[in-house]
Amino acid sequence: MNRMMKSLASALLVAATLGLTACATGPAVRVDHDPTASFMQYRTWSFYKPIAMEQSGYSSWISERVRADVQKEMESRGYRYQAEGADLLVNFQGVVEDRNAVWSMPRSSVEMFYSYRHRGYVAIPVWYNETQVSTYREGTLTVDLVDGKQNRMVWTGSASSPVGSSKKTPEKRMAEIDLAISSIFTKYPHRAGQ
Repeated sequence: MNRMMKSLASALLVAATLGLTACATGPAVRVDHDPTASFMQYRTWSFYKPIAMEQSGYSSWISERVRADVQKEMESRGYRYQAEGADLLVNFQGVVEDRNAVWSMPRSSVEMFYSYRHRGYVAIPVWYNETQVSTYREGTLTVDLVDGKQNRMVWTGSASSPVGSSKKTPEKRMAEIDLAISSIFTKYPHRAGQ
């Protein structure tokens, strides 16, 4: 019973630590770019057609929110929106996947054995590793910038974070989308014509 309580307490501690870490750090952002691309030539932008998130043929409030956030970020960097023939085309995609978190914690306990040599019980320490697995859902939002003339991706950024409860309000989900897009674009070092 005591061992079970210790295991439960340690599992709750690890879960709480992971939860607080996920909340405090924001999404994990990764970016990559084409080293041969000359970003100085780009001054205008538009959305790629069709948007990857809208492959099913319709838009949603999520894709509309991402569009608005992308527009705000691109215009703040001096890019001018041009519906046709733009220098840069912006595409985006969202994916939610099940992930496993696996960690191992060293444990120790004391086992009692009867020793005929000492004519009594002897306490012997035992060390072992306890492995625990936790399943969670991770959402990834990816933004690609595509050269409009060559139809070639020149920059990509993605933000990933654990997806919390499905009971979140739309306002909280919108705030998470805003944070993901702004986190991605903080890693985009270019401005229009520079």
